[in-house]
Amino acid sequence: MTALGMKRYGEMIVWQKKVLQWAARLAVAWGAALLAGCAALDTTPPAIVHQPMTARPLPIEAQPAPNGAIFRPQAARPLFEDRKPRYIGDILTINLVEKTSATKNSAASASRKSDNSASIDSLTRLPLSGLSGLGLTASSDMSLDGKGAASADNTFSGTITVTVIDVFPNGNLLVSGEKQLAINQGREYIRFSGVVNPDTISAQNTVASTQVADARIEYVGSGYIDEAQRMGWLQRFFLNFLPF
Repeated sequence: MTALGMKRYGEMIVWQKKVLQWAARLAVAWGAALLAGCAALDTTPPAIVHQPMTARPLPIEAQPAPNGAIFRPQAARPLFEDRKPRYIGDILTINLVEKTSATKNSAASASRKSDNSASIDSLTRLPLSGLSGLGLTASSDMSLDGKGAASADNTFSGTITVTVIDVFPNGNLLVSGEKQLAINQGREYIRFSGVVNPDTISAQNTVASTQVADARIEYVGSGYIDEAQRMGWLQRFFLNFLPF
């Protein structure tokens, strides 16, 4: 084999190696994308509620030397008062009674109509007498009729027990919690967080969600049923820049 043939043969071998390397990288990328897509079928949806969604009670401080008394100021609760949450780690039941309704209607109309006419009867012995008998008529008609309507009606009911994750200086409680339900091959997540005034807590240790400030409520799901209702990642990719 000549030197030129050896050179071409070597270049062909190098080119084949590059092609195989690119093919291997492409296969790895597609494999990773497929695995990510499969894993996305059962991922935990991100939460909008205050974090963390649970908290452990603070450790009780070391007790002083026994002096014969049964009162412990570190964990004192009034004897003649309903047992209500007041410390981090205490639990509270929220009654979800959310119901919102909104309706909007709008209408607009406008119209305009005009008629114009002109004619030339006679132009005897005058310049442009050939225009005698000509007539000009013009009319216009414009109208606008627009209507719009929008309505929304949402209802959310149920119960969820949350945990006190912080106590504000004024005594208000920041609560947060999550309830998970595994149904068949999917999961449902009910999450809630907000600021509770201890005075609104009932004797049954419950409070309505309508009495919670800065309330954040969400009901989301995961699994192949929920994934079937979402647009595919390739469709979302093209939707970002397609003008139509």
